[in-house]
Amino acid sequence: MGSAKYSLLPEWAFQAGVMLAWPYPQSPWQPYFDSVQTVYINIAREIACREKLLIICNSTAQRAEITCLLVQEKINQKNCFLHVTPFNDTWIRDYGPISCVNREGKIKLLDFTFNGWGKKHKSELDNQVTQCLYQQHTFNQDITYQSLDFVLEGGSIETDGQGSLLTTEHCLLSKARNDSLSKEKITQKLKAWLGVERILWLCHGQLMGDDTDGHIDTLARFCNPETICYVACNDPQDSHFEDLKAMEKELKTLRTFQGKPYQLVPLPWPSPKISKDRQRLPVSYANFLIINQAVLVPTYEDNADEKALKTLQMCFPDQEIIGVNCLPLVQQYGSLHCITMQLPFGAF
Repeated sequence: MGSAKYSLLPEWAFQAGVMLAWPYPQSPWQPYFDSVQTVYINIAREIACREKLLIICNSTAQRAEITCLLVQEKINQKNCFLHVTPFNDTWIRDYGPISCVNREGKIKLLDFTFNGWGKKHKSELDNQVTQCLYQQHTFNQDITYQSLDFVLEGGSIETDGQGSLLTTEHCLLSKARNDSLSKEKITQKLKAWLGVERILWLCHGQLMGDDTDGHIDTLARFCNPETICYVACNDPQDSHFEDLKAMEKELKTLRTFQGKPYQLVPLPWPSPKISKDRQRLPVSYANFLIINQAVLVPTYEDNADEKALKTLQMCFPDQEIIGVNCLPLVQQYGSLHCITMQLPFGAF
């Protein structure tokens, strides 16, 4: 019985690789395509020299183009695996498979429903990506696949790997996602599917420009089972100040399974970044990606970048901290963690 239970893996669990859905000119990235593709190249290079990289291509023509690009950029091709599956947009964190493992090390990939962050954007192709990859035998044959009629995005949940799930009420209780379900019913379902024992709900915290309704991966992240880093606004004149202070107070009330307060590490607050249409962009240093032996941290050509890297080095003393300029990514209101999805060792 015990070995049958599948549990959500923390991001620091040893990985087989990371998924990227590569941008293409006809996508929403069209106005920023060259600069955004440079970001993808930089991320791909760092991943492929440490673990496998599963690149999702929108077409066979794009696969050929990316193959040439990998050669041109001297990215480790031995670790790059390219698969063709049409998609709407590149935010694979939110429509890619969510990985759970049982005590025997067997992997189950959960394919939740993706509806464009509460029916805000087109999503019919994105919602089919994980199933298409499974049907193409992209993953190892002993992988279990489960499709779920429940809206959930990968960026909306965080785990400590010990039975805790950290999330936000504003996102998971959104009526545009699972409007027929109560908080209690959602809690019950997530505990069963993700193998967690408790859900830590935050009522506060949302960045301007974030169209996900407050994904936790822009706000607060587990660095280990005892440590949470979080975005902290130090400017009383900033419109985020009161809400993020309230979120900080909530985090201070949380306890580990041992009954101790979490070690809370505030991340620096970057200066406001404004889009071409005069909208504030959701820049956040919490949107980092943990990979084997390293942590990839988004930077924003900001004076706070260096402090963010040093802060996260303290949180991950045994990992190499690598900054990646993600200012082009936030033009579409997401960042580094949002465009990636890790897969556990043995997945492919």
